[in-house]
Amino acid sequence: RLRLHDGKLIKDRRYHLRTYPNCFVAKELTDWLIDHKEAPDRETGIRLMQKLMDHYIIHHVCDEHSDYKDAKLLYRFRKDDGTFPLSKDVKVFMRGQSLYEKLVSVEESILKVREENSVKYQRTFLGSEMIDWLIQEGEVENRQEAVELGRALLEHGIIQHVSNRHHFFDSDVLYQFWINFRRRRRLTELLNENSSRALSESPDSPFCLRKLNPDPGNTSFLSVQTNKEIKVVSAVRRSSITSLSGNSNAYFSAPPTLVFPPVAECNPKSVLKRPVTNEELLSPGAPYVKKTLTIVGDAVGWGFVVRGGRPCHIQAVDPGGPAAAAGMKVCQFVFSVNGVYVLHLDYQTISSLIMTGPRTLVMEVMEAIE
Repeated sequence: RLRLHDGKLIKDRRYHLRTYPNCFVAKELTDWLIDHKEAPDRETGIRLMQKLMDHYIIHHVCDEHSDYKDAKLLYRFRKDDGTFPLSKDVKVFMRGQSLYEKLVSVEESILKVREENSVKYQRTFLGSEMIDWLIQEGEVENRQEAVELGRALLEHGIIQHVSNRHHFFDSDVLYQFWINFRRRRRLTELLNENSSRALSESPDSPFCLRKLNPDPGNTSFLSVQTNKEIKVVSAVRRSSITSLSGNSNAYFSAPPTLVFPPVAECNPKSVLKRPVTNEELLSPGAPYVKKTLTIVGDAVGWGFVVRGGRPCHIQAVDPGGPAAAAGMKVCQFVFSVNGVYVLHLDYQTISSLIMTGPRTLVMEVMEAIE
């Protein structure tokens, strides 16, 4: 929206002797999406704008059209005419974003690298410290109100206890922001939303961290466009992909041209010889050893695939990637990610933890003793 304002696509327009403030022409916006590489083609651009309409972000200026039409029709962002519905969830999210931006922009921020149980965590704060800051900045009137705000932020997934074991308290318990609000998001991520929810219950959908320019036909890593964002893509061989009808999915690759391929199932056969439970991993005298891996991601990711759930395991490792160089191996179990205990989590939560974390990834893995 702000980019469209800057580019003068949003402006007051006159139609049938009436002036409509702060609106845009649908056809011009579709052209803009393609020109600025926000959409590969008009069809995708229309689908993106329809998503915004479905989420009550834009609407036809007279509400005569419920669908987004690629034509000389006027549409407007609801934030520009005061009709954007501020639900409780949206308000909490926007409040969390505002607090995050305020905290990261000051010199003496309370967000610091801290250590708990010999593990270092990025961008952390103490519960009592956050409450002091909220009162000092006039964000709340008293400590009770600050605690209620902190609990709302935690319950909406914006902050978390560093090991995900406590709610928000006015104490010296250590917390960190779960969402990196400054990560540059692409508009096309909207198209992945419903598909990712549909697969959220499947413990076998893999999460792949990318490899650049693989050898065609001879790798389990698919090529994606190079940029600084880490994308969620599939990690199955091209020969094993079964095309299905439907929309594109967050777990499947986007080729360099950004043309969306058909949805594909990607549940490759597990590399584990048999299922392993958390109880088995953690039982006294179990034949497993814990290792700490520090993986510095390159421009296209870390180079491994996580699969399964409770516990998750390493399904594939790119031999030439950062993970392999750090000592990661197939069949290792993921114990913690950046200090967060994850044996009880599924692949989707772990993938989110990796995606929103720092470029330097610290993982504890459990490996069978040979």
